[in-house]
Amino acid sequence: MMETEPTSARILGRGPARLWPAAGLLLALVACRPAETVVPPAPPVPVQVAVAMRQDMPKEFESIGAVQALRTVSVKSQADGLIAEIHFKEGDEVKAGDLLVTLDRRPFENMLNIARANLANARAEAAQADADAERYKRLDQSAAIAKSDYTQYLTKAETAKAQVQAMEAAVNNAELLLSYTEIRAPIAGRTGQLLLHEGSLVKANDNAYPLVTINQLAPIAVAYAVPEDGLEEIRAAVAAQQASVTVRESSSGLVRTDGRLEFVDNAVDTTTGTITLKAVFPNDDHSLWPGRFVQVVTRVGLDQDATVVPSSAVLTGQTGSSIYVVKADQTAELRPVKIRRIAGDQTLVAEGVVAGETVVTDGQLRLLPGAKTEARTLSGQPVAKDAVPAPDRKS
Repeated sequence: MMETEPTSARILGRGPARLWPAAGLLLALVACRPAETVVPPAPPVPVQVAVAMRQDMPKEFESIGAVQALRTVSVKSQADGLIAEIHFKEGDEVKAGDLLVTLDRRPFENMLNIARANLANARAEAAQADADAERYKRLDQSAAIAKSDYTQYLTKAETAKAQVQAMEAAVNNAELLLSYTEIRAPIAGRTGQLLLHEGSLVKANDNAYPLVTINQLAPIAVAYAVPEDGLEEIRAAVAAQQASVTVRESSSGLVRTDGRLEFVDNAVDTTTGTITLKAVFPNDDHSLWPGRFVQVVTRVGLDQDATVVPSSAVLTGQTGSSIYVVKADQTAELRPVKIRRIAGDQTLVAEGVVAGETVVTDGQLRLLPGAKTEARTLSGQPVAKDAVPAPDRKS
């Protein structure tokens, strides 16, 4: 009787001895499977950092302004005449009342002499008319003449008096015209370009050809505009006499800090949403010159004990402003913040960051929330860990 082989033996081979090749193949396949790859942690992101500070910050508005002369006068002749002599040079400093130009006096002196002669003649005729009226008054009282004759003499006397008054006015006018031959400086300031010279014929009040323009340089004004949002703070500072103005000229490095805010326009410009201001500077050294553009900083108060970070630390997105804060374990946390205002390269933070926390000022584009950071200086050198405090956040 024959033995029956197990079913498994028939499948894998003829007998138990044939199971070993199949088992070896299975072990070989298992040995060839690749081992699981271990991903190393991401290296820390090099960033530049700063520490949020708590300090007093001045309330300031920055603008671009133009220097203006407080007073500008175009000197013109008030009479027709010929320029006889010029008594100044272009660019001279003059005082009010200084003689600038002399016109030919002869025509005006002749007019004055004629007016004086006419006045003398009118006074003589008036004296004769008064004598006649007095004589005929006595005759009228004795009824020796007709009443109408006496009335004619009275009328003649009154007419003569009026003629004297007219001749006196003519003399005064001739004297005034003669005074116009001496053209004097109406204000103190600096003369500009001389447009007419000796021998030129000038016309009275000629707008096309003024003789010269005088600009007052001391004191001097700077006109500029600020956003209408700051109007109330500016008005309050002006009322409290706390507003101060500083100007800087970038090309020369000029800085003047003695400005006084003396003018706030009476309306906001609806096209730009700004309001015009004007500050006055003593300018005794004439360092500010009309027509120059300067940077203007208007200080209207002080934000005391404010939290301040560099403006480069603030990121602006569709949802608002945010700042990367480096925590104690050197990981980055992206926090939404509320900005109070920006003062140059410093930003005042109302909410989101407290004084003493470390904020990222450069390298934010390579960061993700939770990423490890490595603080570096501007030269690329690592910052010592104890040089960048990272205190716990306080409310």
